[in-house]
Amino acid sequence: MLDMERVYRQEILMRRDEMSDLIAFLAVAEERSFTRAAARLGTSQSAVSAVVRRLEERMDVRLLTRTTRSVSPTEAGQRLVDTLRPAFDDIEAQLAAMDEMRSRPSGTIRLTASRHAARQIVMPVVNRIMAEHADIRVEIAIDSRFVDIAKEGFDAGIRLGESLDKDMIGVRISPDMEMVVAGSPEYFRDHPIPEAPHDLTTHNCINLRLPTLGGLYAWEFEKDGRPLNVRVDGQFTCGDPEVVLDAALAGRGLVCLPTDHLGPHVKTGRLVRVLADWCPLFAGYHLYYPSRRQITPAFRLLVDGLRWRN
Repeated sequence: MLDMERVYRQEILMRRDEMSDLIAFLAVAEERSFTRAAARLGTSQSAVSAVVRRLEERMDVRLLTRTTRSVSPTEAGQRLVDTLRPAFDDIEAQLAAMDEMRSRPSGTIRLTASRHAARQIVMPVVNRIMAEHADIRVEIAIDSRFVDIAKEGFDAGIRLGESLDKDMIGVRISPDMEMVVAGSPEYFRDHPIPEAPHDLTTHNCINLRLPTLGGLYAWEFEKDGRPLNVRVDGQFTCGDPEVVLDAALAGRGLVCLPTDHLGPHVKTGRLVRVLADWCPLFAGYHLYYPSRRQITPAFRLLVDGLRWRN
């Protein structure tokens, strides 16, 4: 019986060592540095290096490519990272959920979002959460740029699409959308209905200036699996989608904006939609935040409240 108990304890210790080795490897792979990984784990660089070597020897495969200036995962290493990160995130989420059961949601949540997303999607949820939890504070910075939320001190951001950096988690908070091309009935009294995207070159189009790079948005189309971008021209350009919409409603030209901006006005007849068969669906709004972010009870409430459910 004593021998069986000793073997059992040894197996537990071995499993703990293996888990520690995997945690150390994941830290190095994500930080791309033994020095930063050691600081993150609260140990020495030499200790982390020894742990990774031991793991590679035990698995009999090279997990990291090391040079004098950088560290990066090999193909096998990246596969291990892709397996470990969701597993550890799930463990952390379960532990956070347990903590949430015995702690009151509180603290400040700082978000960055476009004006439209803040008003139409975020604020209904935020108003409910603040009404139910007096200790939660929310600050929203209105900005249409794709913001580096970690660098600028935000907890999360809102953006269209699901193209995110590898260290970010994206949570869908709206259904799929499509770009809508439309003009006012007054505009179409003097201009023909475009039948194909190339017809737009003869129309007065309202340009949207992109906030992050400063260029003009190229209107995106697709038909039969073939994408087509068109550079349009016209009298008016603006970086604010709401002002661009106002110009279209005033009859100043054709506009191309997402469904949630133009859809209500198309339904009421204030705008006439064109080129509908050229406009494919794309991923809607997502909440994005760092994968290594510690999820607080307050932030968990926000994520759960915003999460899109079909």
